Amino acid sequence: MIQSSMTTPSTLLRRALHADAVVSGAMALLLSLAAGTLSRLLALPQPLLLETGLFLIGYAALVGWLGTRSVLPRALVLIVIGGNALWTLASVALLLSGAVAPNALGIAFVLMQATAVGIFAELQFIGLKRSGAALAS
Repeated sequence: MIQSSMTTPSTLLRRALHADAVVSGAMALLLSLAAGTLSRLLALPQPLLLETGLFLIGYAALVGWLGTRSVLPRALVLIVIGGNALWTLASVALLLSGAVAPNALGIAFVLMQATAVGIFAELQFIGLKRSGAALAS
């Protein structure tokens, strides 16, 4: 059976995309506007926090826009899911790599955001499986 390149999102997929956009947008603002303070509080490099925040501005906008579409490009949804899964793994790998030396609060911060992103990936994946193929116009 051939998979349609477009999908009509399930309610779960739409809500997972919206939640991802809102949380990513909030994190983007926090990291972008308070990178210096967070760096001192978490013992994480300020450039890492700032650049992550700036990246998340674009990401939140993309995922927010995607969540408003009545029909979604399946490939783009899979890229978001895969990106979220990789983000989760990369966050844990960062802590294990020794490239950063966060304090206990910094470790908890990285693990909590990694967990949230992993949950979004899972919900989006389940939501995509529940979505239907878009009908050709």
